[in-house]
Amino acid sequence: MSYTDKMLRDDALKGKVIVVTGGGSGLGKAMTKYFLELGAQVAITSRDLEKLKTTAAELESETGGKCLPLQCDVRHYEKVENMLQETLKVFGKVDVLLNNAAGNFISPTERLSANAFDTVIDIVLKGSKNCTLAFGKHWIDTKQTSATILNIVTTYAWTGSAYVVPSATAKAGVLAMTRSLAVEWAKYGIRSNAIAPGPFPTKGAWDRLLPGDLSEKFDMAKKVPLKRVGDHQELANLAAYLVSDFSAYVNGDVITIDGGEWLKGAGQFNLLEAIPEELWDQLEMMIKAKKNK
Repeated sequence: MSYTDKMLRDDALKGKVIVVTGGGSGLGKAMTKYFLELGAQVAITSRDLEKLKTTAAELESETGGKCLPLQCDVRHYEKVENMLQETLKVFGKVDVLLNNAAGNFISPTERLSANAFDTVIDIVLKGSKNCTLAFGKHWIDTKQTSATILNIVTTYAWTGSAYVVPSATAKAGVLAMTRSLAVEWAKYGIRSNAIAPGPFPTKGAWDRLLPGDLSEKFDMAKKVPLKRVGDHQELANLAAYLVSDFSAYVNGDVITIDGGEWLKGAGQFNLLEAIPEELWDQLEMMIKAKKNK
């Protein structure tokens, strides 16, 4: 057996309907694929409908499951409500909400505009709040007896981290919401948990965070005691367990999956202290160039 192998048995999620925000690519796509393989029906959401359609078609072809692409900007509550209603129209119910949509970029905080700070806060914290509130109200109003919220946070949600202050601020808020609702909503049969991943590089997100040759200069694997980054299937395995009935007694927890990284040195991006001012200028230009393409 290997850490890249699939963990749960066939049909472990059969009959479940799962909504994955930010499900069109990266880790959201990896988790969605495994959910489908385990028998779940999945709705994936993001702002990019064309990417969602492509991903849904690809995953349906690979797994034989049903994947519903739904455009949704989680920053707006009314759009989240519409997305929920569209999911209910197609699948008839929702059992799991996976708050995975995120935004992040590295920068000295004094270089950030108020709008740049707000962009990350709005997607990560406000977006997770919007989805959690809409889905939670639905489950409570309809007296659904069992439901699960799973939030993707990060280890610097509790340690903080330099150079990603908006993300650290937002993720800390999501973690507090996770723990708070685990207590408050348990009486409704709603479990609330979180996963705090360490480095799990994805093509899109990590290219934006560390463009050019920066990913080679700042090799995240060197900070991990196990001397490697995470494999997407490892995260998918953990997520599938936490949304399955096998984890029915797990509530209000945050599970770290980072190879021991945060214990070795809190603050995933603190190593960026080594970047000189002129390199920050180059980094900003590379990020802006990618944005304008």
